Amino acid sequence: MQARRLSIPDCFEFTPSVFPDHRGLFVAPFQEEAFVEAVGHRLRLAQTNTSVSRRGAVRGLHFADTPPGQAKYIYCPSGSLLDVIVDLRVGSPTFGEWTSVLLDSVEYKAVYVAEGLGHAFMALEDDTVMTYLCSEPYNPAGEHGINPMDTDLDLPWPRDLEAAVSEKDTAAPWFKEALEQGLLPRYDDCVAHYEKLRAES
Repeated sequence: MQARRLSIPDCFEFTPSVFPDHRGLFVAPFQEEAFVEAVGHRLRLAQTNTSVSRRGAVRGLHFADTPPGQAKYIYCPSGSLLDVIVDLRVGSPTFGEWTSVLLDSVEYKAVYVAEGLGHAFMALEDDTVMTYLCSEPYNPAGEHGINPMDTDLDLPWPRDLEAAVSEKDTAAPWFKEALEQGLLPRYDDCVAHYEKLRAES
């Protein structure tokens, strides 16, 4: 498995080997040894989630209070999606910037999104399946969102697809509003949390 650090600190792309034969294929989208070597600590697994989305469906932009936050390891076992990560950590050198990765059932790439970062995606075809491993269980009181269509963030949604966004995500505050309301994580708090995870590993 190959690991690549993305442009936003503390998020990574993983590309596993795919083994096809006359029966189909085999792939291991998560491999702990490669993960620990890249990230510096083990992935605590508290919950696994799966979503199935039609073409154009947008989910996110979501983040959680940190600590403890909720780190995510994401891959696409069927279909294809554009995965977007936004640095929402106030004080980060890349605060307000985004990066994106195409996840699909051809290469089976995965991305790791550390605590404090925002995450969203758009399904590029019908019946797209996204699976993600979560470091913490769902905590409604600590979960937050930003409207994924915020023009200030200008996320790279394909212009040839009509975005389908949930009422909850549409009603979420804009990026500037979330900042003014003090909802966004602090970079120093996130870094201290990452260092604690590495020390514990």
